[in-house]
Amino acid sequence: MGNGMPGMLQQLEKTAVQEKLWTKGDTIVAAVSGGPDSMALLHMLHAIAAKQKLSIVVAHVNHGFRAEESALEAELVRQYAARLSIPFEMTELQMPAYIEETRMNASAASRERRYAFLHEIASKYGAASIALAHHGDDQAETVLMRMLRGAGLTGLSGMAFKRKEKNVQLIRPLLRINKSDLLQYCAEHEVPYEVDSSNNERYYFRNVVRLDVLPYLSQFNPQLSQSLRRLADVAGAEDDLLERQAEERLAELATLTPGEIAIPSSELYGLHVALQRRLIKLILNYLSNEADSAAFEHIETMRLAAAPEAPSTWRFDAGAGIRCVREYSVMRWLKQAGSASGTDPSKDGYAFEIHEFADCIRVDAGGLSIVFEHRRNGDALRAKGRDEACFDASQVAFPLTVRNRRPGDRISVLGLNGSKKVQDMFVDEKIAPSAREQYPLIVDAEGRLLWIPRIRRSSHALAEADTTDFLFIRLENE
Repeated sequence: MGNGMPGMLQQLEKTAVQEKLWTKGDTIVAAVSGGPDSMALLHMLHAIAAKQKLSIVVAHVNHGFRAEESALEAELVRQYAARLSIPFEMTELQMPAYIEETRMNASAASRERRYAFLHEIASKYGAASIALAHHGDDQAETVLMRMLRGAGLTGLSGMAFKRKEKNVQLIRPLLRINKSDLLQYCAEHEVPYEVDSSNNERYYFRNVVRLDVLPYLSQFNPQLSQSLRRLADVAGAEDDLLERQAEERLAELATLTPGEIAIPSSELYGLHVALQRRLIKLILNYLSNEADSAAFEHIETMRLAAAPEAPSTWRFDAGAGIRCVREYSVMRWLKQAGSASGTDPSKDGYAFEIHEFADCIRVDAGGLSIVFEHRRNGDALRAKGRDEACFDASQVAFPLTVRNRRPGDRISVLGLNGSKKVQDMFVDEKIAPSAREQYPLIVDAEGRLLWIPRIRRSSHALAEADTTDFLFIRLENE
């Protein structure tokens, strides 16, 4: 291809405009290791800095893995930054000791400490972005690695040209440039660099992919690297489209409360299968930062639970402290571990006593607002619908208690001989399992269950034609 200086710089500037990598006047922290890729990036940024009104800062990390080599790299970068009159910042990390202490994966630990330093320097200089030297060959390797590990569309998108992290953009201006062109650029412009000997160690999966897997597969497609980069571009655009559509569906269909998201199961299952999966992933990521790697099998389990033929009540541990439940016509995702409602309801009972009162009293319990009204010598108050119940107050034993259910609770049902379990009535009325433990019941002083709001009143204390003392109980909107 033979990129001379103008051609390579024009390509860099064209990518920057297309991907909106920076605006004139930005300060950019260039992460420079001392290898050919990052040294070429530094030279290019310096070459266009005046035209673009960019301020460049060099940041170098010595990880402490290769003592002699690392010292040479650090000195090379320091001297070259001084030659270009660019501010130079460096940190020396003792990663072998840190890894031994934390037992972290070496690659993950190094990335964590490296990026922490880069963000520190970006903050110090008020930088808008941190420039990383990943190039086209790195992108091809990344896509192939993720493909081998079974990635979906998001994984096949590879590395993004820019990504927001801690209020700073991570930018990768070289993703459309080949490694060979960068080496040629360094040769043409006498850009010095060091070669990292660890790049040839097959201990690292990426090195095996670069040294063995890609060359082998390239026998069948000499343009494989280019094809993988094109796949990343196509997958990235389609991934972005799906993500936007999922966000729109989330806003349209979901009910969001702190630590919980609920969607009608028919609405979820009515979406295209790709959007169903994407929406579930979005919900998990919304509720937990640890849910990025949710397994496909878990996503599929939750998706199929919304099907019309699936059980109407169901629960599933989705990982990352998230519980997924289906309660009849609604799918719910809850952040807390434990029961479907996020705590162990059996340990969270309540009971409010109501002693005899003159007029009117209100109690809030189990998510409902219950009003008790005492009327004497008046016309009988007939219950209007399931939100109301009327009793003969003279037959009611005070104090009344508003409480949640207890094992063995039963109610004497009007019109039936005998009693019926409260649990069975909840099932019959399709009360969500997560709501049953906190659902309010009204019980008198003799332990008789008088009323299950909106479900059934008991056969006790019926108001008759000759009743003159009425207890009227109703639900009110809070």
